[in-house]
Amino acid sequence: MDESRRDRFEEVAPGLIEPVRRYLARRTDPETAEDVLAETLLVCWRRATELPDQPLPWVYAVARNCLRNAERSARRQERVAARIMALPADAEPPEDPALEEALAALRAEEAELLRLWAWEQLTPAEIGAVLGITPNAASIRLTRARKKLSDRLRKRVGAAGHEESREGRRP
Repeated sequence: MDESRRDRFEEVAPGLIEPVRRYLARRTDPETAEDVLAETLLVCWRRATELPDQPLPWVYAVARNCLRNAERSARRQERVAARIMALPADAEPPEDPALEEALAALRAEEAELLRLWAWEQLTPAEIGAVLGITPNAASIRLTRARKKLSDRLRKRVGAAGHEESREGRRP
């Protein structure tokens, strides 16, 4: 399989590079065009055995999708940069021993999810990008981590001798 993939890629790649480079150059800046060209060629390499007999239209579609991914990524980075610029220079997460203890009791991955969400103010999609997971997985893991943190904080408060009010309740 690997040899046939290599043969097919070497057969078609030389005829694709310049047309795809021109296609991208007309749609984006030179740096992005080169990055997207590299990503497009990587997809072609991975799927070389699936390339149609006339590969250029298929490769244009791949390049178009790769360019859209690059543009979405750039927009996310701009939003995060804007949020960071809006924060005061001395902004730090609040110090709370109970919170720190509860975070320390979580798995490292769970604590990192919560820090990215609460302190860095990232959305689940952005957290997914940071951690290399899907936005859906980030959202699910964040929900679970928030529940665990909440449970640990509640247990810690209960262990510290705090009692809930029973006012208005029957014994």
